[in-house]
Amino acid sequence: LESFYGRQLRLSPHVLGHSKAHVGRVVAELVRAAKAQGLQPGPLALSLRGDFIRIGSAYEQHKVRSPDCFDILVPLRLPPHLEPQPRSAEGLGTHGAFVCGLRARAGWPRRYRPFAEGFCVELQGRSHLSSGLVLRWFQGHLQRCLGAVRYRLQERCRISLSACPGRLPTLHILPCSDYVCCHISMAVRLIPAIPLGDALYLTALPPEGPQGPLAPEALWGLNASRQEQRLLSWLKEQAPASSCHLKCLQILKGLRDLRGQGLEEPFSSQWGRVLSSYVLKTALFSLLLQGPLEAWDERFLVERLEDLVLYLRDCLRKQVLMHFFLGNASLPEAVALPRFLKEAAPVNLLAAFDGATLDLAAFQLINTWFQAPHIIRMYSSPRYLRPAPTP
Repeated sequence: LESFYGRQLRLSPHVLGHSKAHVGRVVAELVRAAKAQGLQPGPLALSLRGDFIRIGSAYEQHKVRSPDCFDILVPLRLPPHLEPQPRSAEGLGTHGAFVCGLRARAGWPRRYRPFAEGFCVELQGRSHLSSGLVLRWFQGHLQRCLGAVRYRLQERCRISLSACPGRLPTLHILPCSDYVCCHISMAVRLIPAIPLGDALYLTALPPEGPQGPLAPEALWGLNASRQEQRLLSWLKEQAPASSCHLKCLQILKGLRDLRGQGLEEPFSSQWGRVLSSYVLKTALFSLLLQGPLEAWDERFLVERLEDLVLYLRDCLRKQVLMHFFLGNASLPEAVALPRFLKEAAPVNLLAAFDGATLDLAAFQLINTWFQAPHIIRMYSSPRYLRPAPTP
């Protein structure tokens, strides 16, 4: 396991630091240009707030293999008179995800009608902000601003923006050879986000998710990345300096990816969705708060990793793994939750999958752990290693 972690999973802090700094500079230029060239904030406009939020494994110290993919939230300014409505449409939401509508208040003023016609859809007789229409505007707006940014940054890097209908725009950055010492082509997923306050955001639901009718248009997903980052900071302060909890998460992600190389479709695709990085991280959070943090010292790596595998297996067999922040009353007092999260209905992250799929995933997970040395030797050869996909 140590060799597998050191050769294939561990990132160079030097390279990761350079990559994050470079991504931050390029995204800052693009967001600044997009805010300056956007419509003036007003009752009939969408516009960028002017900042961005770094989220995901690259900024939480548990990314594996290569610092080539990043996620960035880009907050938007919205007109007033839109209110969040958790689980706004019964029967239209997704399974295994928190969904929320942004509904126009009663008596929507007539002067807001152009905004409603451009960015809203009707649902149950009321206007709701459409994630699809907002995403289309966001893609076009960034594309129009790319030229000026590309010109300013031409000596540092080459940049391009890929924007497919219904997909999040991805910024591709290729540093110039004479600018940085780490020449890695990077893909940055830019995620338009609706601020709810208290560092909470709504984002468009993934198009590949198990959705009901109209869900992609009328409903949004919840992003609590800032709360996750606060919890990780608190755990870092409370756990031993040599704690292995993030290393356990990285190794389990690596084993999941290797095992996926040898599975056949359609289960191969389901395997990655059932054991998504978010599911693995949620299981780790739950397990960490069950026992003394001193038990996560580096010298107990194998024991704690086995505990995590067994905990996940039990969750898959029971078909239940609850979202860590929604309605969770057992969080440490130091990690204060916004009222919106405290009052939200709990969500089972595994609800989207049938029992047979979860049973097979539980079997493959425990089998992967028992055969880890063989799987590492077999699927780590160049014949099986595949390039990491872009976000």
